[in-house]
Amino acid sequence: MNQNICNRRTFLTATTLAGVSAVFLKQCLAQSVSVAQEKEAMKLSFRPYELKLNHPFTLATSSRTATPGVQLEIEFGGKIGYGEAALPPYLGESAESVLAFLKRIDLTMFSSPFETEDILGYVDKITENNTAAKAAVDIALHDLIGKLLGVPCYQLLGLSPKQIPPTTFTISIAQPDVIRTQTQEAAGKFKILKVKLGRDNDKDIIETIRSVTDLPLIVDVNQGWKNKHFALDNIYWLKEKGIVMVEQPLPKSWWEEAGWLTERSPLPVFADESVQRISDVMKIKGYFSGINIKLMKCTGMREAWKMINLARVCHLGVMLGCMTETSCAIAAAVHLSSAADFVDLDGNLLISNDLFQGIRLENGRQLPTDLSGLGISKIEQ
Repeated sequence: MNQNICNRRTFLTATTLAGVSAVFLKQCLAQSVSVAQEKEAMKLSFRPYELKLNHPFTLATSSRTATPGVQLEIEFGGKIGYGEAALPPYLGESAESVLAFLKRIDLTMFSSPFETEDILGYVDKITENNTAAKAAVDIALHDLIGKLLGVPCYQLLGLSPKQIPPTTFTISIAQPDVIRTQTQEAAGKFKILKVKLGRDNDKDIIETIRSVTDLPLIVDVNQGWKNKHFALDNIYWLKEKGIVMVEQPLPKSWWEEAGWLTERSPLPVFADESVQRISDVMKIKGYFSGINIKLMKCTGMREAWKMINLARVCHLGVMLGCMTETSCAIAAAVHLSSAADFVDLDGNLLISNDLFQGIRLENGRQLPTDLSGLGISKIEQ
């Protein structure tokens, strides 16, 4: 039997077994890389890139027509892993801050990308924040490892695309005619929609959408409601309109109010801005029904996977969300998405200048290819 195939099978089997030591996994992974490759140095490169939106993206607190980002590559063993940092304003990062952070990274101290825990632990300790910059490195490493092993990333986690839920498509705050047009365009392609609320016209927005479609809806309030009693009344009304979940209805620091609301709400209430990283997951229990995990908030696939598993231990629902991103970062989340209850991975569908292809929208679901790593390739510009 081909030794490389044997090693790969050993690794895939090991990743599905609880309690397997990280040391054993590293040894198993390392066997799949030739001695010549191990002597190479990983090469890191990056550049800024602005994502242009198809429509203005308006939330309860802001509006924009573009999102800055940084594209990243890690080269090793004749393969290139792609990563991305997407930078909406509320993250507090900019292209300049990401580039400054990435310039501080020295991957030459590591012998191969299979030292993932050590590499990402080192990257995480460079600064306290910069989560999107860290996510770019994480995503590229996962893509690279999958390519070196010749397997898609979802197999590295023991997941199956057959279990991926349908993705939402986001309808942002806009004038009624724009909302109707966006809804009409989306209704034939998606099985569930996500609606931005949080201003003084919430009910008008829902009624406008309901004039076009009866698809199930998730509403994202982005901290826009400032009174728990008002929020509860709204949620009861929303349930009658076919809404299935409410995301971040109150300001992120209103913990007691959130707990009060979740206890009384007829719909599940998920945290978004109130949860960033794995250290926040335990705090959520008792205050929210579930969490929205975004790679740009939590530093990437490695920590997102840990958050998913911890959330399950805490009996919390899981949503996988995104920023405005190319198909690179969206693909990374798609490979995790069969482990989620709700999926909101439409960021690449909201832009006009995607850099990658590979994931596909099929029957309302974002699906990965069976190619190795993230399964994406560059689009010729």
